[in-house]
Formats: sequence, C-alpha cells, structure tokens
Amino acid sequence: MPDRPEVVCICGSTRFADEMSAANRDLTFAGVIVLAPGVFLRAEDHGADELITDAQKAVLGALHLRKIDMADRVLVVNPGGYVGESTSREIAYARATGKPISFTDPV
Repeated sequence: MPDRPEVVCICGSTRFADEMSAANRDLTFAGVIVLAPGVFLRAEDHGADELITDAQKAVLGALHLRKIDMADRVLVVNPGGYVGESTSREIAYARATGKPISFTDPV
C-alpha cells in the first residue's frame, strides 16, 4: 500500500444511494479513502418532518465541493447515464479544479 491511499469523492443523485453505497464499499475494500454524500433524504422518500431545507441543501452542496477539493479524483455514480443538476455542477467544479473524473455508466 502506498504511503497515502488514493482519495476518491463519490458524486451522484441521492436517488442512487444504494449504488453509491456499493461503490463506497468496493472502493474501501480496494484500499481507497472515500468521500461521499453524508445525507440522502429526498422528499419522495420521507415525511415532511425529515425534508432538507434550502439552507441545509446549500450547506451540504458547499461541503461536497470541499470534498472534491480533498479528493485525488471523482467517481460519478450515474446508473443509466443519469446526471442531475447538482451533480452537473459538481462535475463542472471538478473539471475546473483539474480533478480526473470517471463515471459508472456511459454519459
């Protein structure tokens, strides 16, 4: 194992929480440090008392950009090629900062 393991930031729609979890597991078993979304609540999955406010969403989005800053590369989990608005912003940010990006599915 190298002195410092590779660090990968997982990006993708929270609708793919199961797929992101599987990617996280596979990367971790491969000796990679994984940075991933920490919250997966979506309106259609939970009651109104568990929804994320706009302010919380903004904080989570900013935190995720910092995770991209910390990563050596980005893995976009995009089953069926789906990339939503937030993930598109994260991809643009990663590209602007020169991070290598790979996708689980062709785009």
